Amino acid sequence: MNPLSSISRAVFVLSALLLTTVAWAAEPMAPFAPPAEAALPSDPRGDAIRAGKLLLTETKQRLPKNVGNGLNCSNCHLNAGRTQFASPWVGVWGVYPQYRSRNARMSSLQERVNDCFERSLNGRGLALDSAEMNAIMTYMQWLSTGVPTGARVEGHGFGPIGTQLQPDATRGKTLYATKCARCHGPNGAGQKIAANQYAYPPLWGHDSFNIGAGMARTYSAAAFIKHNMPLGAGNTLNDQDAIDIAEFVTHQPRPAFPAAAHDWPKGDKPKDARNG
Repeated sequence: MNPLSSISRAVFVLSALLLTTVAWAAEPMAPFAPPAEAALPSDPRGDAIRAGKLLLTETKQRLPKNVGNGLNCSNCHLNAGRTQFASPWVGVWGVYPQYRSRNARMSSLQERVNDCFERSLNGRGLALDSAEMNAIMTYMQWLSTGVPTGARVEGHGFGPIGTQLQPDATRGKTLYATKCARCHGPNGAGQKIAANQYAYPPLWGHDSFNIGAGMARTYSAAAFIKHNMPLGAGNTLNDQDAIDIAEFVTHQPRPAFPAAAHDWPKGDKPKDARNG
Protein backbone atom coordinates (compact mmCIF):
# COMPACT_ATOMS: atom_id res chain seq x y z
CA MET A 1 0.00 0.00 0.00
CA ASN A 2 1.23 3.47 -0.85
CA PRO A 3 2.17 5.17 2.46
CA LEU A 4 1.14 8.57 1.06
CA SER A 5 -2.27 7.11 0.28
CA SER A 6 -2.61 5.92 3.88
CA ILE A 7 -1.63 9.33 5.20
CA SER A 8 -4.09 11.07 2.90
CA ARG A 9 -6.85 8.74 4.01
CA ALA A 10 -6.04 9.40 7.68
CA VAL A 11 -6.06 13.16 7.08
CA PHE A 12 -9.43 12.87 5.36
CA VAL A 13 -10.89 10.89 8.28
CA LEU A 14 -9.55 13.36 10.86
CA SER A 15 -10.90 16.29 8.85
CA ALA A 16 -14.31 14.66 8.65
CA LEU A 17 -14.33 14.05 12.40
CA LEU A 18 -13.34 17.67 13.05
CA LEU A 19 -16.07 18.99 10.80
CA THR A 20 -18.61 16.72 12.49
CA THR A 21 -17.49 17.96 15.91
CA VAL A 22 -17.70 21.59 14.85
CA ALA A 23 -21.13 21.04 13.31
CA TRP A 24 -22.37 19.33 16.50
CA ALA A 25 -21.03 22.15 18.68
CA ALA A 26 -22.72 24.72 16.45
CA GLU A 27 -26.15 23.12 16.77
CA PRO A 28 -28.55 25.28 18.80
CA MET A 29 -29.41 23.98 22.23
CA ALA A 30 -32.97 23.05 23.11
CA PRO A 31 -34.98 25.79 24.85
CA PHE A 32 -35.43 25.56 28.59
CA ALA A 33 -39.14 24.80 28.83
CA PRO A 34 -40.02 22.34 31.61
CA PRO A 35 -43.65 21.22 31.62
CA ALA A 36 -46.08 23.04 33.90
CA GLU A 37 -47.18 21.34 37.11
CA ALA A 38 -50.75 21.59 35.85
CA ALA A 39 -49.76 19.27 33.00
CA LEU A 40 -49.17 16.35 35.34
CA PRO A 41 -51.24 13.35 34.30
CA SER A 42 -53.86 11.88 36.66
CA ASP A 43 -52.76 8.27 36.29
CA PRO A 44 -50.10 5.91 37.72
CA ARG A 45 -47.37 7.76 35.80
CA GLY A 46 -48.51 11.04 37.34
CA ASP A 47 -48.37 9.42 40.77
CA ALA A 48 -44.80 8.28 40.11
CA ILE A 49 -43.82 11.78 38.93
CA ARG A 50 -45.18 13.32 42.12
CA ALA A 51 -43.45 10.70 44.24
CA GLY A 52 -40.15 11.29 42.45
CA LYS A 53 -40.36 15.02 43.03
CA LEU A 54 -40.97 14.52 46.74
CA LEU A 55 -38.01 12.16 47.01
CA LEU A 56 -35.76 14.78 45.44
CA THR A 57 -37.05 17.74 47.45
CA GLU A 58 -37.52 15.98 50.81
CA THR A 59 -34.70 13.50 50.43
CA LYS A 60 -33.47 13.46 54.02
CA GLN A 61 -37.00 13.05 55.38
CA ARG A 62 -38.13 10.36 52.93
CA LEU A 63 -34.90 8.40 52.46
CA PRO A 64 -33.14 8.63 55.83
CA LYS A 65 -31.29 5.33 55.30
CA ASN A 66 -29.72 6.68 52.13
CA VAL A 67 -28.85 10.21 53.26
CA GLY A 68 -25.92 10.62 55.63
CA ASN A 69 -26.09 14.38 56.11
CA GLY A 70 -28.73 17.11 56.33
CA LEU A 71 -29.18 17.84 52.64
CA ASN A 72 -31.83 17.28 50.00
CA CYS A 73 -31.13 16.88 46.28
CA SER A 74 -32.92 20.18 45.64
CA ASN A 75 -30.41 22.11 47.75
CA CYS A 76 -28.14 22.14 44.68
CA HIS A 77 -30.73 21.39 41.97
CA LEU A 78 -32.88 24.38 42.85
CA ASN A 79 -36.64 24.54 42.47
CA ALA A 80 -36.91 20.76 42.11
CA GLY A 81 -34.49 20.79 39.18
CA ARG A 82 -36.33 23.52 37.27
CA THR A 83 -33.86 26.41 37.56
CA GLN A 84 -31.35 27.27 34.85
CA PHE A 85 -27.67 27.17 35.83
CA ALA A 86 -28.55 25.31 39.05
CA SER A 87 -27.82 21.91 37.46
CA PRO A 88 -31.43 21.47 36.28
CA TRP A 89 -32.80 18.01 35.53
CA VAL A 90 -34.59 19.33 32.44
CA GLY A 91 -33.13 17.40 29.51
CA VAL A 92 -30.93 15.01 31.51
CA TRP A 93 -33.09 12.04 30.53
CA GLY A 94 -31.90 12.20 26.93
CA VAL A 95 -28.15 12.65 27.50
CA TYR A 96 -27.53 9.45 29.47
CA PRO A 97 -25.82 7.03 29.36
CA GLN A 98 -22.79 9.28 28.97
CA TYR A 99 -19.05 9.03 29.46
CA ARG A 100 -17.83 10.58 32.71
CA SER A 101 -14.14 11.28 33.12
CA ARG A 102 -14.37 11.09 36.91
CA ASN A 103 -14.82 7.31 36.72
CA ALA A 104 -13.60 6.96 33.10
CA ARG A 105 -16.56 4.91 31.88
CA MET A 106 -20.07 5.16 30.55
CA SER A 107 -22.60 5.79 33.33
CA SER A 108 -26.37 5.46 33.36
CA LEU A 109 -28.61 8.17 34.78
CA GLN A 110 -29.42 5.86 37.70
CA GLU A 111 -25.72 5.52 38.46
CA ARG A 112 -25.33 9.29 38.26
CA VAL A 113 -28.14 9.75 40.78
CA ASN A 114 -26.50 7.24 43.12
CA ASP A 115 -23.20 9.06 42.73
CA CYS A 116 -24.90 12.10 44.24
CA PHE A 117 -26.34 10.02 47.06
CA GLU A 118 -22.86 8.80 47.94
CA ARG A 119 -21.08 12.13 47.57
CA SER A 120 -23.37 15.15 47.85
CA LEU A 121 -25.66 13.42 50.37
CA ASN A 122 -22.77 11.51 51.99
CA GLY A 123 -24.93 8.39 52.03
CA ARG A 124 -25.54 5.27 49.99
CA GLY A 125 -27.20 4.66 46.67
CA LEU A 126 -30.65 3.30 45.94
CA ALA A 127 -31.26 -0.11 44.43
CA LEU A 128 -31.32 0.47 40.68
CA ASP A 129 -34.64 -1.36 40.31
CA SER A 130 -36.29 0.10 43.42
CA ALA A 131 -39.63 1.90 43.40
CA GLU A 132 -37.84 5.02 44.64
CA MET A 133 -35.31 5.02 41.80
CA ASN A 134 -38.07 4.40 39.26
CA ALA A 135 -40.03 7.34 40.65
CA ILE A 136 -36.98 9.62 40.41
CA MET A 137 -36.39 8.49 36.82
CA THR A 138 -40.03 9.12 35.95
CA TYR A 139 -39.87 12.65 37.34
CA MET A 140 -36.66 13.42 35.41
CA GLN A 141 -38.15 11.96 32.25
CA TRP A 142 -41.25 14.13 32.66
CA LEU A 143 -39.14 17.26 33.19
CA SER A 144 -37.42 16.44 29.90
CA THR A 145 -40.69 16.42 27.94
CA GLY A 146 -40.13 17.90 24.48
CA VAL A 147 -36.31 17.91 24.69
CA PRO A 148 -34.82 15.95 21.77
CA THR A 149 -32.75 12.93 22.75
CA GLY A 150 -29.10 13.89 23.08
CA ALA A 151 -29.77 17.64 23.13
CA ARG A 152 -28.51 20.00 25.81
CA VAL A 153 -30.94 22.57 27.11
CA GLU A 154 -30.18 26.25 27.54
CA GLY A 155 -29.02 26.85 31.09
CA HIS A 156 -27.83 23.30 31.75
CA GLY A 157 -25.18 22.66 34.40
CA PHE A 158 -23.95 25.45 36.67
CA GLY A 159 -23.15 28.03 34.02
CA PRO A 160 -19.89 29.70 32.97
CA ILE A 161 -17.23 30.93 35.38
CA GLY A 162 -13.74 32.35 34.82
CA THR A 163 -11.60 29.33 35.65
CA GLN A 164 -8.46 31.29 34.72
CA LEU A 165 -8.96 33.47 37.81
CA GLN A 166 -6.94 32.61 40.90
CA PRO A 167 -8.91 32.03 44.13
CA ASP A 168 -8.24 33.98 47.32
CA ALA A 169 -9.65 32.20 50.37
CA THR A 170 -8.83 35.09 52.73
CA ARG A 171 -10.87 37.50 50.65
CA GLY A 172 -13.52 34.79 50.31
CA LYS A 173 -13.84 34.56 54.09
CA THR A 174 -14.63 38.27 54.29
CA LEU A 175 -17.12 38.05 51.44
CA TYR A 176 -18.78 35.02 53.03
CA ALA A 177 -19.38 36.97 56.21
CA THR A 178 -21.13 39.77 54.32
CA LYS A 179 -22.90 37.82 51.55
CA CYS A 180 -23.59 34.31 52.89
CA ALA A 181 -23.49 34.08 56.68
CA ARG A 182 -26.93 35.61 57.15
CA CYS A 183 -28.54 32.46 55.75
CA HIS A 184 -25.88 29.76 56.11
CA GLY A 185 -24.49 30.92 59.45
CA PRO A 186 -21.07 32.28 60.41
CA ASN A 187 -19.82 28.72 60.94
CA GLY A 188 -21.44 27.30 57.78
CA ALA A 189 -23.88 25.18 59.77
CA GLY A 190 -27.02 26.44 58.00
CA GLN A 191 -30.35 27.13 59.69
CA LYS A 192 -32.67 24.38 60.92
CA ILE A 193 -36.45 24.56 61.03
CA ALA A 194 -36.81 21.08 62.54
CA ALA A 195 -34.59 18.37 64.01
CA ASN A 196 -33.54 16.99 60.60
CA GLN A 197 -34.71 19.76 58.30
CA TYR A 198 -32.89 22.86 57.15
CA ALA A 199 -34.34 26.10 55.87
CA TYR A 200 -30.84 26.95 54.60
CA PRO A 201 -28.40 24.08 54.08
CA PRO A 202 -25.07 23.63 55.87
CA LEU A 203 -22.06 24.42 53.69
CA TRP A 204 -19.50 22.56 55.77
CA GLY A 205 -19.33 20.30 58.79
CA HIS A 206 -20.72 16.79 59.29
CA ASP A 207 -24.15 17.63 57.86
CA SER A 208 -22.81 18.95 54.54
CA PHE A 209 -21.54 17.33 51.32
CA ASN A 210 -18.39 15.27 51.47
CA ILE A 211 -14.99 15.85 49.93
CA GLY A 212 -15.85 13.81 46.83
CA ALA A 213 -18.88 15.89 45.82
CA GLY A 214 -18.79 18.08 42.75
CA MET A 215 -19.70 21.03 44.96
CA ALA A 216 -16.45 20.47 46.89
CA ARG A 217 -14.59 21.73 43.82
CA THR A 218 -13.80 25.45 43.86
CA TYR A 219 -14.83 26.33 40.30
CA SER A 220 -17.94 24.13 40.30
CA ALA A 221 -19.12 25.71 43.54
CA ALA A 222 -18.20 29.16 42.22
CA ALA A 223 -20.33 28.72 39.11
CA PHE A 224 -23.31 27.76 41.26
CA ILE A 225 -22.70 30.69 43.61
CA LYS A 226 -22.27 33.18 40.76
CA HIS A 227 -25.56 32.33 39.05
CA ASN A 228 -27.72 31.51 42.08
CA MET A 229 -26.48 33.18 45.24
CA PRO A 230 -27.39 35.01 47.36
CA LEU A 231 -30.71 33.20 46.96
CA GLY A 232 -33.03 35.32 44.86
CA ALA A 233 -30.17 37.63 43.85
CA GLY A 234 -28.12 35.50 41.49
CA ASN A 235 -25.61 37.17 39.16
CA THR A 236 -25.00 40.04 41.58
CA LEU A 237 -21.52 38.72 42.42
CA ASN A 238 -18.75 38.88 39.87
CA ASP A 239 -16.66 35.85 38.92
CA GLN A 240 -13.79 36.72 41.26
CA ASP A 241 -16.13 37.19 44.23
CA ALA A 242 -17.81 33.84 43.58
CA ILE A 243 -14.49 32.04 43.18
CA ASP A 244 -13.06 33.51 46.37
CA ILE A 245 -16.17 32.57 48.37
CA ALA A 246 -16.10 29.07 46.88
CA GLU A 247 -12.42 28.63 47.73
CA PHE A 248 -13.12 29.53 51.34
CA VAL A 249 -16.23 27.35 51.65
CA THR A 250 -14.94 24.24 49.87
CA HIS A 251 -11.81 24.08 52.00
CA GLN A 252 -13.65 24.07 55.32
CA PRO A 253 -13.93 20.78 57.26
CA ARG A 254 -16.38 18.29 55.76
CA PRO A 255 -16.92 14.52 55.67
CA ALA A 256 -14.24 12.39 54.05
CA PHE A 257 -14.86 10.22 51.00
CA PRO A 258 -12.00 7.70 50.68
CA ALA A 259 -13.16 6.50 47.25
CA ALA A 260 -12.31 9.94 45.84
CA ALA A 261 -8.68 8.80 45.77
CA HIS A 262 -9.63 6.63 42.79
CA ASP A 263 -11.33 9.41 40.81
CA TRP A 264 -10.03 10.38 37.35
CA PRO A 265 -8.13 7.12 36.81
CA LYS A 266 -6.97 8.27 33.36
CA GLY A 267 -4.99 11.12 34.92
CA ASP A 268 -7.12 14.01 33.67
CA LYS A 269 -8.00 15.31 37.14
CA PRO A 270 -9.28 18.93 37.14
CA LYS A 271 -7.13 21.45 38.96
CA ASP A 272 -9.77 22.09 41.63
CA ALA A 273 -10.69 18.45 42.33
CA ARG A 274 -10.37 17.21 45.90
CA ASN A 275 -9.38 13.74 47.13
CA GLY A 276 -8.53 14.40 50.73
